Amino acid sequence: CFFLSNKCSFGEYKGLLQKHFKNLTDFKPLNGSCCVCVCVCVCVCVCVCVVGYIPSYLEKDEPCVVCGDKATGYHYRCITCEGCKGFFRRTIQKNLHPSYSCKYDGCCIIDKITRNQCQLCRFKKCTAVGMAMDLVLDDSKRVAKRRLIEENREKRKKEEMVKSLKNRPEPTSSEWELIRMVTEAHRHTNAQGSHWKQKRKFLPEDIGQSPVAPTSDGDKVDLEAFSEFTKIITPAITRVVDFAKKLPMFSELPCEDQIILLKGCCMEIMSLRAAVRYDPESETLTLNGEMAVKREQLKNGGLGVVSDAIFDLGKSLAQFNLDDTEVALLQAVLLMSSDRTGLTCVEKIEKCQEMYLLAFEHYINYRKHNIPHFWPKLLMKVTDLRMIGACHASRFLHMKVECPTELFPPLFLEVFEDQDV
Repeated sequence: CFFLSNKCSFGEYKGLLQKHFKNLTDFKPLNGSCCVCVCVCVCVCVCVCVVGYIPSYLEKDEPCVVCGDKATGYHYRCITCEGCKGFFRRTIQKNLHPSYSCKYDGCCIIDKITRNQCQLCRFKKCTAVGMAMDLVLDDSKRVAKRRLIEENREKRKKEEMVKSLKNRPEPTSSEWELIRMVTEAHRHTNAQGSHWKQKRKFLPEDIGQSPVAPTSDGDKVDLEAFSEFTKIITPAITRVVDFAKKLPMFSELPCEDQIILLKGCCMEIMSLRAAVRYDPESETLTLNGEMAVKREQLKNGGLGVVSDAIFDLGKSLAQFNLDDTEVALLQAVLLMSSDRTGLTCVEKIEKCQEMYLLAFEHYINYRKHNIPHFWPKLLMKVTDLRMIGACHASRFLHMKVECPTELFPPLFLEVFEDQDV
């Protein structure tokens, strides 16, 4: 303790303590104890609390009691700098002090300049001012201490996260009604529902593995696979349209705006519905709840790089463990995108999307996911889906040029023609 290096009266010790501990108002030595002992006790208590930063109890430019350099806090019961703290720790841990020697009979003056010139005198001063050797941990104890600190830090993080989740707003009664309607709309238009794994059929492996028709962007198209995909595209589009029609706020919009919104979100919603049915075991996506396809099959069947984006989305969404309501609300947010070109009721659509987003966020709070920053991470998936939609619009132009027109179902052409690229 730095008090040990001064010969002070009790009143002077009390003044020094009050200088460093502002709340000390009634300080008296215990019966039978000297003021120095009390000072050391206080220093020990403070030492336990120090966590490696420059504490507020230090005065500006407080000197190290060993060398006079700028102190950083209480280390081994004394106010010292980082240099003397490290020197003392290394000396004890490696048992170096028996090998220290002094050229001047142990009479060196230790200060900021000379501290590295004589290890023996520096160590002697460390012990003289009160640095405690028994507080220096060996390697095993230090590792155990760090592990304990890390465990406590993680525990505090979890406790803080649970506390913050408890304090976040959950859906109001009107939001619950909106959530119920959106969820029902999704369930009634989502092919095979939760039984898709039992109902799916795998596309034969020989289909989609031998692309034959080159497109202008360098990719090739397997026309047999493309033909298989077009068989399920019409019912898939129809289900997206039916989902939108079941949302009251959508049906209140002008017919022209409804068409624009549907054309804009159709591929995005179909991609989402496929992505949440990614199966890591078979490495397949299930399209329209019935056809399980591999990455290369979907790519060679016409989607090209869009296939990679959908599969990557499926992999990343797997960790979110989304339920039907969360998938449904994601679809509603995609549907009510007020930035689609040509809309007339932009403000109304924007307000609708805000209502869905707020209900969505409150529902996420209600679900209490254990993934840190779950809500912003999930919102990033909206951006990913918008990018998939934009890439598909560009891809569609190539497909229309390179593939026979008779292979395109009428509804497929109606939805994806004249889209912004």
